[in-house]
Amino acid sequence: MKRTVFEKPEGQPTRGKTADNRLRRVDNFILLHEPSLLTRTDDLFADSLFVDLGYGFDPRTTLESAARFRRVNPRLKVLGVEIDKERVEAAQPFADDKTFFRLGGFNLPLKTGEHVRLIRAFNVLRQYEEKDFVPAYERLAEYVLPGGLLIEGTSTPYGSLWAANLARRVESVQWSFEALVFSTNFHAGFDVEEFQTILPKNYIHHVVEGELIHEFFQAWKRSAAETAAARTFGLKQWFVSSAASLAQKGFDIDLHKKWLGKGYLIWYR
Repeated sequence: MKRTVFEKPEGQPTRGKTADNRLRRVDNFILLHEPSLLTRTDDLFADSLFVDLGYGFDPRTTLESAARFRRVNPRLKVLGVEIDKERVEAAQPFADDKTFFRLGGFNLPLKTGEHVRLIRAFNVLRQYEEKDFVPAYERLAEYVLPGGLLIEGTSTPYGSLWAANLARRVESVQWSFEALVFSTNFHAGFDVEEFQTILPKNYIHHVVEGELIHEFFQAWKRSAAETAAARTFGLKQWFVSSAASLAQKGFDIDLHKKWLGKGYLIWYR
């Protein structure tokens, strides 16, 4: 596979808006879910990258993630990728021997010998047409090592709510979709319908009769209504109780307190 920083970037510029710590809860989820992915040093993983795809008008999300992830792996190499040339140029003063900013798109601007362990692509695909979802995922799979992850989704402007696909790269240069993850810090309360507005591109237009994602949300809304009395003990307890009720309806929900107590609902797909 050809890898060069001179290829024309594939994709289109995002609005570029960002905020301090907007993606902190995304990073914290990765650190809880699979810290070993960040610390792997076997074979090609030893020198592999974390890629922040579409970091926005300034590199703060990339730099914040670098600081968080390097608490578990001080040697971790981090690549921020933007399709906007001016944004890349503006980020260069923050680059160093382990932190890079390059012009690129879904065809990641990797140099010869570079590999990827983890890609975070937030608030990127949401602006595309649904027909562009699969080609973008297929392109990104080319760069990730088998066993690596892609977390891709959408957040609210300050990151209080987000929803994301968690996909694992398998040997056949494809993605295995492991879970749909929902996150809340409870600052905006707890309203199941709000998660519908930030669904990833492969789900956002399918919350209609006959689709599984519609059945999921209908069931979660019923579960939230059935457990509304738990609000007496706080929003977190209500969230936890609604998840337990949802699992009883046949959905594969991770009920471990380390997730639900921190505002993460994981639906295994």
